[in-house]
Amino acid sequence: MMKDLPLDQVRTLLAVVDEGTFDAAAAALHVTPSAISQRVRALEQRTGRVLLLRTKPVRPTESGEVLVRLARQVARLEHDAGAELGLDGAGEPTRVPVAVNADSLATWFLPVLTRVPEELRICFELRREDEDHTAALLRDGSVMAAVTSSPDPVPGCSVQPLGRMRYLLVAAPDFARRHLGGPLAEALARAPVVVFDRRDDFQDGFVRELTRGRVGASALRHYVPTSEGFAQAVAAGLGWGLVPEPQADPLLREGRLVGIAPDRPVDVPLYWQQWKLDSPALARVAKTVTATAAEALRA
Repeated sequence: MMKDLPLDQVRTLLAVVDEGTFDAAAAALHVTPSAISQRVRALEQRTGRVLLLRTKPVRPTESGEVLVRLARQVARLEHDAGAELGLDGAGEPTRVPVAVNADSLATWFLPVLTRVPEELRICFELRREDEDHTAALLRDGSVMAAVTSSPDPVPGCSVQPLGRMRYLLVAAPDFARRHLGGPLAEALARAPVVVFDRRDDFQDGFVRELTRGRVGASALRHYVPTSEGFAQAVAAGLGWGLVPEPQADPLLREGRLVGIAPDRPVDVPLYWQQWKLDSPALARVAKTVTATAAEALRA
């Protein structure tokens, strides 16, 4: 396949995507914008596909994402091979971009970074993204690995189960007394609610399940886009919410939260997806992630 896809053209495509424009890619690669355009055009002719949307900034098409991911994987393999051969420049730190959902980042994932041996000289680049959307970053090659909620591997990736993150339905005691009396489904549908961001459908989904799809959570909602801030907003009485068990437990013990439906926890299965690469750094990170998750998450 490599003889059919010249690596200089594939690398050029990656540079255009990373830099955002043909001119910026030309400056990064020390060639003329005309040369950049010719290489991209030649690659599109060779593949018979449109690879870039000529927007500002440019964006890869679905076919372009496949080649962008290939370019990043080739760069990773070249770095690892150079390090094994002791070539100049290969001793630079290994950059490992990983997509992680906010709740994992706030509860169990950060210890992973401290358990990776320092001698590997790995620099983590964490991208915070909802677990339902991290697969998109894997697909376009922006990250090498991700914590996801999908057991279906992205093309070119492997997947391992990590465990289940448990969420508890909680509220501040005074809030619960004022808003959550009577039938639970009706109370949750009209009471103020805390939501992570406008893509967060978690609380709505819980209410829809209770009401058999009739309604979601109340329109009176507060958006708090950090995991720690979300838990504190619920404890402060802004609204009810589904809070990760590791964050909810100490607040429950302190009396700042009360459980609303202790018999209805929500378990979200999490998975580790990563590129299928023979990369020592990525393999060690994966081993550390799965070991840490086994200690922190429910089986």
